[in-house]
Amino acid sequence: MRKQFFFVLFQAAVFAGGLYAQQIVTAENLLGRVSEKYAQFNDYEARITVRSGNAEMHGTVVHMRPNFLRIDFSTPAEQVIVFNGNMLTVYLPEYRAILNQSVGSNRASGANLATAQGLSLLRRNFAAAFITGPDPVPLDDSSNEKVVKLRLTRRYGSEGFREIILNVNPESLLIRRIQGTTIANGVVQFDFSDIKTNQGISERRFIYDSPASANIYNNFLFRDTE
Repeated sequence: MRKQFFFVLFQAAVFAGGLYAQQIVTAENLLGRVSEKYAQFNDYEARITVRSGNAEMHGTVVHMRPNFLRIDFSTPAEQVIVFNGNMLTVYLPEYRAILNQSVGSNRASGANLATAQGLSLLRRNFAAAFITGPDPVPLDDSSNEKVVKLRLTRRYGSEGFREIILNVNPESLLIRRIQGTTIANGVVQFDFSDIKTNQGISERRFIYDSPASANIYNNFLFRDTE
């Protein structure tokens, strides 16, 4: 009986240990779960705040698969960024200027970090690690919202960001904040709130009727050779 008791106890310990191993969450598999979550979205809409240095911008971002993107800013008022899969258009109301850039598919993917395509690239080009472990922590010192913080460090020197920090809601697996540190050690922060998905957004949402009085500048970044 004593031998049987110890055998059962040993089996129970092995079984419990197996359950514990299954519950261990690594940074890489959490990033994979977030990527799988975003792969389920045909479209995505959220309020966005962009901070860089002392500058702060507010607006609404809309994304539709595979790589449509539009941001309508309220601050600065009337500023617009639109990407329709082939053409990047930026309207700067302060200068009454429309900047157009033809973008090849290999360059376009960098436009959408918080999308399935962007997350796929992050998994490929960055190594993930927890900042404070897998347990949720406050989004910031003034917030009651809890997130899991992932630090992504670039694998290759060609990446524009030295590191990226993702703040992920552990229940919804939605990205609430992205903080990117550039090669020059500048920090750009994107906050996403009021997130809505799979609303049946139309491609017409990404047609931009530019003001007739605006000056148009084509290929303002580079000349596409594709």
